[in-house]
Amino acid sequence: MTAAAGNQSAVGRQYTTNPPRELPKRRGTELMLLALAAVVVTTAFVLVQINQEQSLSWSILWYGGAYLAIFSAAHVAVRFWAPYADPLILPCVALLNGLGLVTIYRLDLAEAERARSLGQDFAGSAPRQVLFTVVALALFLAVLRIVKDHRTLTSYAYTAGLSGLILLALPAVLPASLSEVNGAKVWLRLPGFSIQPGEFAKILLMIFFASFLVAKRDLFMTAGKRILGVELPRARDLGPIIIAAVVCLGILVFERDLGTALLFFGITLMMLYVATERAIWVVVGLSMFLLGAFIAYQLFTHVQQRVTNWIDPLATYDDPGGGYQIAQGLFGLGTGGVFGTGLGAGRPEMVPEAHTDFISAALGEEIGFVGLAAVLLVYLLLAMRGMRSALAVRDTFGKLLGGGLSFAIIMQVFVIVGGVTKLIPMTGVTTPFLSAGGSSLLANYILVALLLRISDTARRPQQQKPSGEAPPKQLAPIAEAHTVMVQRPPQPQAGAGPAAPASAGQQAPGPQAPERHSPGPQSPGSQSPGAQPPGSQSPAQPSPGQQPSPGQQSPAPASPGKAQHPVTPPQGQAPVPQQAPNRATHSEPGQGKPQEQAAGSAPEQPKEAGPAQPGPQQAERSTPTDEPAWPTEESTDEPNRPKGDDAT
Repeated sequence: MTAAAGNQSAVGRQYTTNPPRELPKRRGTELMLLALAAVVVTTAFVLVQINQEQSLSWSILWYGGAYLAIFSAAHVAVRFWAPYADPLILPCVALLNGLGLVTIYRLDLAEAERARSLGQDFAGSAPRQVLFTVVALALFLAVLRIVKDHRTLTSYAYTAGLSGLILLALPAVLPASLSEVNGAKVWLRLPGFSIQPGEFAKILLMIFFASFLVAKRDLFMTAGKRILGVELPRARDLGPIIIAAVVCLGILVFERDLGTALLFFGITLMMLYVATERAIWVVVGLSMFLLGAFIAYQLFTHVQQRVTNWIDPLATYDDPGGGYQIAQGLFGLGTGGVFGTGLGAGRPEMVPEAHTDFISAALGEEIGFVGLAAVLLVYLLLAMRGMRSALAVRDTFGKLLGGGLSFAIIMQVFVIVGGVTKLIPMTGVTTPFLSAGGSSLLANYILVALLLRISDTARRPQQQKPSGEAPPKQLAPIAEAHTVMVQRPPQPQAGAGPAAPASAGQQAPGPQAPERHSPGPQSPGSQSPGAQPPGSQSPAQPSPGQQPSPGQQSPAPASPGKAQHPVTPPQGQAPVPQQAPNRATHSEPGQGKPQEQAAGSAPEQPKEAGPAQPGPQQAERSTPTDEPAWPTEESTDEPNRPKGDDAT
């Protein structure tokens, strides 16, 4: 029994190939890539210490050991709890997190040297970043363990949406002493540490948006009114997501967190476009963004200051809150050039807040344009693997959620790197996995855990049914189904009267098939009861004293005036082949009539000589000799069949 159960589980992990083979989990590939990331990070630590201290210290073993322990635990968890997850997501995260840790450690060395020269004490950010990474790993493991199927999140969609709004609004209602840092009220300053709840609200609101759009997707595309050529959904269908988006943007603008507001707006617009597949939403969204940006510029002075710093940072270089930070970041990137000054050989500490918002400028100064482009390509690879998993997953909720989570990474990198390089106005968001900070690191590791869960579901083979359950019945395809060719009897001539009913009490010997009354081309009510239906297979009966026409088969003896019906053969008995009757619609001179005229009916009018008009019922078809002769349904009978007929 144990061997049978093992074989059954092995079948569920196999391709449908001949011979069958197991679906690769690619955990070995993930382990090798993690080892490569560890080599790169360790080499970067060595270069920083050599260039800064001219020697190696024991601290490199502490940081290197912590890094290896963290991602070894993450790899083991993925191996057991998400064995079919994408093998590139976790190594990309490990490499980015390691490079961020190296950059923060390099800045700590420079700040410690400056503090010693001034006779001050200095507490570095690198040890605290390692601690935040450990806590983020714990959340990562918890999400992988608890969320065994991402589709269960749809049961908590509205709870997640409400919780996200509360987390966003909480810093706004608290006093500035508990929520404001550097002019932005987005923090919760608790004893010993601070946290930014908007980072977690981002994930909760994406869960709500994905679930809501899946539930209302068809209504967005069909129901509603058409205004100016645009099919708009009903207000009650679009209302919840519009209210949530407006409330989020209003709270973020009130808190002066324009970067997070732009991030939320982009994610919402992207998910709405993916759900409906209509470009008009992108046009409407961009129009609303331009209008909102214009209104914000007119109302808020800090927006005007950031736009002024973006246009010409040197003009406000010495002003408080001016373009000093942006200018220093641009100077650092220019100093690095194409290949950089080398790790530990630059002056990135001259840029304010280089370990948080401007960490990309500090990294670009020492590894140059080539190195910074490689880091951005790692972000791109991470987002592409997430998008690939979203496309491969089978449920719509997983597609929307995976696409939103992947797009959130790219959107966040675009907003912060675009601000550092003066592509767009500067906004206060962190660089994922690189910047120092606990809130961003914790939220992004939760995001990665959800991406790995979606990827595992997408690549996992479908489970086989238990051995005790009967397999579903295999139906033959239509191409292999048995087809019977039948011939339609000739139609009465134009002007011929209706056939008289058969004599009462006259029954043909043998089993009778149920009679079907099909009106055919005649008008309803023009055919008398008992007349032969047009779809019956029985050959025409010649009148007494007449010989059958050439090509016609002599029917079995029957009572005069009685329509002959097909006989259904008994079960298990092969049908007798029957020769197809002549399809002539009128009698030739000296030949019998093709169909019996009932007594008392109007004589058949002779038809003028001339070419026969083609019609749908004059096609020449013959019954194959190896097919049964009893009638079957054809597509041409369907429109004219009265209700209540039984299919034969």
